[in-house]
Amino acid sequence: MNTTTAAIEPIEETEGALVQSGETIQLITVTIGDEEYGVDIMEVREIKAWSDTTTLPNTPRFVRGVINLRGAVLPIYDLRARFGLGLTEPTPLHVVVIVAVEDKSIGILVDAVSDILIISKDEVRPVPEMERSIDEAYLSGLVTVQGRMVALLAVEKLFELEDEI
Repeated sequence: MNTTTAAIEPIEETEGALVQSGETIQLITVTIGDEEYGVDIMEVREIKAWSDTTTLPNTPRFVRGVINLRGAVLPIYDLRARFGLGLTEPTPLHVVVIVAVEDKSIGILVDAVSDILIISKDEVRPVPEMERSIDEAYLSGLVTVQGRMVALLAVEKLFELEDEI
């Protein structure tokens, strides 16, 4: 009888469960219209309800303005506008996801936060090259979860401003 076999066999994948043989990533999923995007939970600092921003001159169209969050002034980016899909008409149901990018905190205006997912890194697929309105530079991969496609955001790429102003 070999007692070490059970310890090295991967755990079987079942409906809604993940294979535990590889590294996992936790994601918070956000929606823009009917599309769902994943943000690494380690980049998320806070989720807050939409509040009006103070507009700054000479900023790109996708920068909605700034807010004061406990003494810190944070820029708020409209994710829909960043993807070239027009400005969001915010309502009290919209949310701002505060993310950390390097040593900065930035808010992303989204329609809603929809889920928390745990996925295996092995499940992430590359973004295919094709014609679409969202620049694949903003995406780090795709994953299928329970029959739906979630695009993973490359958060640090969303905030690169060269040639934008």
